[in-house]
Amino acid sequence: MKSLEGKTAFVTGAASGIGLGIATALAQAGVKVMLCDIEKAALDAAVAGLRETNADVDGVVADVSLKDNLQRAADETIARFGKVHILVNNAGVGGGGDYGTWNDAGWNWVLGVNLMSVVWGIEIFGPLIEKHGEGGQIVSTASIAGMIAATNPSYDVTKFGVVALSEGLRPKLAPRGIGVSVLCPGFIRTRIMDSARNIPDRFAGKINTDAPDTVQSELMQSAADAITHGIDPLYVGELVREAIEGDWPHIFTDLQFEPLIEARFAVIREGFDRIRGRVPRH
Repeated sequence: MKSLEGKTAFVTGAASGIGLGIATALAQAGVKVMLCDIEKAALDAAVAGLRETNADVDGVVADVSLKDNLQRAADETIARFGKVHILVNNAGVGGGGDYGTWNDAGWNWVLGVNLMSVVWGIEIFGPLIEKHGEGGQIVSTASIAGMIAATNPSYDVTKFGVVALSEGLRPKLAPRGIGVSVLCPGFIRTRIMDSARNIPDRFAGKINTDAPDTVQSELMQSAADAITHGIDPLYVGELVREAIEGDWPHIFTDLQFEPLIEARFAVIREGFDRIRGRVPRH
């Protein structure tokens, strides 16, 4: 999508962090933006702030882990703007529990927000983008944890899933005029470590939010410090805007984790090296 001015975008998790950075960068490029978030007060403040810059934006409150909420948000987007060209599946939560602490409620929450909302977003908005025939772009936020299993297993599973979904859909949707990109950010200044504030009422008291053991606590504090001093979300938003214009397959925010990704693929390569030259079993 070489020219973004006048296009319409729908962005989830848009009240703060990376979502707000993306919404802001797109609005600055002349894109009409529907911001979607579960936190009404933060969403109202974000929309008001962007409107002060004369951006054509609006907001819709939705719990993206519920498919009917996403469908309602899509209906409101079409009612407000008439069409949509850009879908940004950005909403995400940390947590879900590590081995020995996870339970069904934790899995359902993190899978619902981080992965199923992406599946449903594409299912709902894909046909809307196709309908007008003007082309479009789908951007889904994974994480660097979608390339290396760097956090807790439940979170990593969802982020690997978003990467796989995006890579698999890219060649399928290209002939339909829809580009597909996956965002794999590193440490960005967001509130991801405070995700528990948005646990839905249906999971209240069912998800383990107790303090982790000493080792985990130290790792979490290290991650929290890195996030506090991390990259400006608006810079990430500007990268996403450029990626949409250039139809990038993958969007990385920095080079910090490149050696770890290369090391992962080196280990995978060793697996092939072990069987190279062996006589297949019959």
